[in-house]
Amino acid sequence: MIEMTKIAASEVPVALRSSYPSHSTSSGTINVPPPTPNRPLNRPAAVPVTASSSVRLPSTNGHTRAVMSALPTEALAPLRANPGRAAVLLDIDGTLAPIVEHAAEARVPDGTRNLLIEVARRYAVVACVSGRRASEARAMVGTGTISYLGFHGAELLRAGWTEAVLDPEVEEWAQRIREFGREADTADLRRCRVRLEDKGAIVAFHWRGAPDEDAARAAIDVLAQRAQATGLRTHWGRKVLEVRPPVRIDKGAGIASFLAGADLDAVLYAGDDFTDLDAFRALGELQAERAIVHVVRVGVSSEEGPPAIVDQADIVVDGTEGVLQMLSALVAG
Repeated sequence: MIEMTKIAASEVPVALRSSYPSHSTSSGTINVPPPTPNRPLNRPAAVPVTASSSVRLPSTNGHTRAVMSALPTEALAPLRANPGRAAVLLDIDGTLAPIVEHAAEARVPDGTRNLLIEVARRYAVVACVSGRRASEARAMVGTGTISYLGFHGAELLRAGWTEAVLDPEVEEWAQRIREFGREADTADLRRCRVRLEDKGAIVAFHWRGAPDEDAARAAIDVLAQRAQATGLRTHWGRKVLEVRPPVRIDKGAGIASFLAGADLDAVLYAGDDFTDLDAFRALGELQAERAIVHVVRVGVSSEEGPPAIVDQADIVVDGTEGVLQMLSALVAG
């Protein structure tokens, strides 16, 4: 039976989340084209919604209770109680930085950057995890006081380092990936306004903002089939296809490696897309293995994001503004 707890009168009244167990759906790397999102958050709320986050908290009997508040301070309590033994891990695009038509133009707002710097002063481990190169992620966020995991965790640039280190197994495939990108960059693809992004060990094809997104997507579907036929792997995101080496590259593996040996009690991870589900899964496994006591999975909701990012989250925040509120809560008081 699910225990439902009422919010105190001093808290903002908002809609309760559904009461089914929060992590019953398995995740993993998405290798098939994502369906058109059917956002449950678009439906009218049961009561007026005036806040941007929802929280599912463990009850005393081991079940799940759903609570919503203006700022998820109660859910963040395990981190705030002992920042010296806590880690804050964050996706960048769609989490810290708003999604834009051209990925190269994405930026982390100054207010978010300043809060992130304050979080880094208080918490033992702070890192950003991105599909971009680690050096590009650092330049985009604009602070060298935290660590960066690039290529979805296959590349590491620790705080204070001047150069990133790429997983040797991934590095062996970098040339083959570049060759595929060059071969795929045809006049027909350009006419569809598909943009190629060379990430080194990964090549990405973006169709966001193409004049005819359906035609662009059809051209990319052909590319995906060709990549798979040559032994490469494909991964679909928000209006982007990534072609990757046939080795394990995902945020879950990257985070598990990054946290190995760290003396931590609590870890928070926030993300908005398919790749972030791997991070959710990995943290659940670390908690099950008792390597970490407290895990807080933060789903950043959006119109384009996968419903699973909401379904599998402990906290759900509304876009990058919700993340900003969460960062404020982490350093409040």
